Amino acid sequence: MATSISLQRYKVLLAGIFSQLLCVGVARFAYTPLLPVMQGGGLLSDAEGGWLAALNYAGYMLGAVLAASTGSLVLKDRLYRVGLLLAVVTTLGMALADNVALWAVCRFLAGLSSSASMLLASGLILHWLIAHGRRSELGIHFAGLGLGIVLAALAVELLLALSIDWRGQWLWLGILGAVLAIPAWRWLPPPASRAASASRKPATIRPVSAIFLCLMMPAYFCAGYGYVVNATFLVAIVEREPSLSGAGNWAFALVGLSAALTVVMWDFIARHVGYLGALGLAMTVQVVGIWLPLFSTSLPALWLSAALYGGTFLGCVCLVLTMAGRLYPDNPARLMGQLTLAYGAAQIIAPALTGVLVETTGDYRLGLWLAGALVGLGALILMVLKRLDRTAQRLDAEARAS
Repeated sequence: MATSISLQRYKVLLAGIFSQLLCVGVARFAYTPLLPVMQGGGLLSDAEGGWLAALNYAGYMLGAVLAASTGSLVLKDRLYRVGLLLAVVTTLGMALADNVALWAVCRFLAGLSSSASMLLASGLILHWLIAHGRRSELGIHFAGLGLGIVLAALAVELLLALSIDWRGQWLWLGILGAVLAIPAWRWLPPPASRAASASRKPATIRPVSAIFLCLMMPAYFCAGYGYVVNATFLVAIVEREPSLSGAGNWAFALVGLSAALTVVMWDFIARHVGYLGALGLAMTVQVVGIWLPLFSTSLPALWLSAALYGGTFLGCVCLVLTMAGRLYPDNPARLMGQLTLAYGAAQIIAPALTGVLVETTGDYRLGLWLAGALVGLGALILMVLKRLDRTAQRLDAEARAS
């Protein structure tokens, strides 16, 4: 029995990883390396590229609301599977569409699908881990997000090497997504029955103080703003620098690889300095990663910037969602959804504003300055929260004791 549970645990975690590869890697982040390809063909302006990214994150935010508004495991499971299908269909839709309005619909629905792996899958996996007496950490699950970035970057680089145009690239990515959907669907077991879901005990709630939410939400907004600027425009930023031309997809792949390799590390750091301490440290390091290209456009500086950014942004997400799981072990999506609204709002505002700034100023410098400054502000807010709030202090104490 113990061996069977252990084997199932690996399949559950792998299902989550494959869902990240599909919903986040292919359906969401393939847009980043394909953006300069589409812009190079005269299909998108800087502002339009930013608005499409903003709509993608608006879809994700709607998904966060849906995830937070349902306590039914059966419904969560069904929405998760709908998200997998949406990820495939919207990726193929980018190949079939031929104007900005249709792409906007596809990007919005792709964002909606990404919440299936980021929130619904993580909540279902957390529930399964807790129910089977396993450690309630999501580092392994979210490593799939980093691997998804690597997959998207390398897939686009390969397709470019084969001289496949933007439409063909979206088509091949859609086919790849259909393959990834199979283990993501099959290996995450559905709830036992509707009756089992309906008869669940009320969620175990550990009261969260008002000051915790009042400070945590703006801090997470700041983290989201800094994250999404690089996540959306990194390849375009690199490709516009003559000395770095051709390195954009490789830099984006390094971002994903760094994220996959370091996300579990932040769980271990949290056990020594607490969740808030680890989160503040990650955001401080991320500021360096965001601002480094402003001081040097050399190739070593680019690799270091990509590694620092990749090694921190996913750790921030994982730490926050793990905190939500500890505070609401039976229904982590409740707090996940609230915090993701703040994170998602930043993801809508940041790419749209950055696109407009680029079109106005002619480069990404002002956008990068603003992104780094907001992440730094978020780290300062976390320092204040850690000193003032009992919920934060309790979480940090539990992290160090685990």
